[in-house]
Amino acid sequence: MTSGFAPVVTPALMASIRCRPHIPRHSWYFIAATTLMVLNRPDEIPKVYKHVMGHGVGPGDDIPGADEQLMMSRKLREALVKASAVGGLPKAINSLMELKKVTPDHLLDEPCDGDSNAVSPTARHRDVHATPASKIIERGQQFWNNIYGKISRRILSQLDRSGTEDLGLTARLMYGYILSNTNVLSPVETSYVLIAGLIPQDVNPQLKGHLRGALNNGATADEVRAVRGIVIEICEASGMKQLGEDVPGGWGWRSEVATI
Repeated sequence: MTSGFAPVVTPALMASIRCRPHIPRHSWYFIAATTLMVLNRPDEIPKVYKHVMGHGVGPGDDIPGADEQLMMSRKLREALVKASAVGGLPKAINSLMELKKVTPDHLLDEPCDGDSNAVSPTARHRDVHATPASKIIERGQQFWNNIYGKISRRILSQLDRSGTEDLGLTARLMYGYILSNTNVLSPVETSYVLIAGLIPQDVNPQLKGHLRGALNNGATADEVRAVRGIVIEICEASGMKQLGEDVPGGWGWRSEVATI
């Protein structure tokens, strides 16, 4: 995919986000990729991948070893898969296809080809083909409860009573089969993906819940603020800005981005 737009990812931006205080070490690169996916700049994701593969995750220039390269490749792919739950499947498809173009063959995972006993890094194939749906939905419900805490039942009830119970059923499916699978990304890393997917969309009601959800999943307040900060920095680099009250619409935020 080629783009006539100005570049978002620059060496200065990469240096800024990877060295931001309190950002969890193995997270900034998949947070950046998620943000770019939702901004509809899949063409910029390969730059993030090449940078982290060539410079490592820390402030120094430490080229990752083979095992770390595989882990980072899988985290990036899984972040884009999970981001589809809030950012849309078409954007996830385009982003993963762009990422594949620059990923060495030995760092790609092959499909299970219908073998329910085959092993994949996520084991999501077994979730779909060899695990009772009730167990997956139950796992998703627990993940939902962990994120929303004491208001989890009320929020899900609101979805069920939105005018179509299918909204609540959709949430159960996404949380069960997509978000609650933590074989590659941990619960707190999944929260970071959701935060990165929501900020570019200017949806503060949902963002507030997932900022708190990251805390419930084990993040510190400083870590959550750092994640929020690098997402906003990438959004601003893409041209997003605070919109004035007299502006009917546009590329930006209608109110201050929620925080904790």
